[in-house]
Amino acid sequence: MKNLLIALAAVLLIIGGTIFWMFQRESDGVPILIYHRVSDTDTNPTTLRVADFEQQIKYLADSGYTAITPDELLDSWQGGRKLPAKPIILTFDDGHNDIYNNVLPILQEHNMCATVFIVTNHIGMPQYLSWEQTRLLQGSGLIDIESHTMSYKNLAALKGDKLWDEIYGSKQAIEWVLKKPAKFIAFPDGKYSVAAEETCKEVGFRAGFVADYGLANVNYDSYVLTRIPVQGSNSSTMFRFKLRLNGAPIFAPLSRLKEHLKNDGNPEIAEFIFIP
Repeated sequence: MKNLLIALAAVLLIIGGTIFWMFQRESDGVPILIYHRVSDTDTNPTTLRVADFEQQIKYLADSGYTAITPDELLDSWQGGRKLPAKPIILTFDDGHNDIYNNVLPILQEHNMCATVFIVTNHIGMPQYLSWEQTRLLQGSGLIDIESHTMSYKNLAALKGDKLWDEIYGSKQAIEWVLKKPAKFIAFPDGKYSVAAEETCKEVGFRAGFVADYGLANVNYDSYVLTRIPVQGSNSSTMFRFKLRLNGAPIFAPLSRLKEHLKNDGNPEIAEFIFIP
């Protein structure tokens, strides 16, 4: 019995030490959140109800978080610009029109900024933003419109002119319509290649974004900045939000392990790994 207690204590000590090491290692990391839709009519798993989104933004404001832009983050890393005590970046992928209808008023109420990554060929389609709405969002002073590629293709599967057109075409469209530089790109489904990354650098993007549950860190590649996905359409939305936000250093490596197990043909084992 005594040996069992000693063994249990050793396991708990190892687990506790590992958790402490993870948080210490990413103590300078900045959370970047990914949202998709904020709507009371859409039921997609990535869609938040308007009240849930408002509750999350209020929680961030009440907890002392300050929303910053990707430019401010990179200026800090590359030029020593001081960041607020608890910086956070809010991003929205795809460019649905509920960003204009539902998101902007809540951001205005709490004076928080956000980056919206649009698929330029989807602009004007049903349920997506129009170019006029992107102008109004950009002109609000709180939202920056950036690239989610031209037509949402898997960049890891593209080469040559097709890869160039998908990346540079979206940059050109944003700059031509909105009359401002397009500096950032979010890779569709987080898929990219070395060629995609090099193309982004060549056309003049300053950074790229993926989804990886972890915190963005100065020591990582600025063209593969990690973001924490925010999910909706369930009864524990706020609980999951807090777990993902506050537990990012733990859930990021667990998520990678889970994906690795799935890719290696072990989905049954992967299901035992808890990701909120």
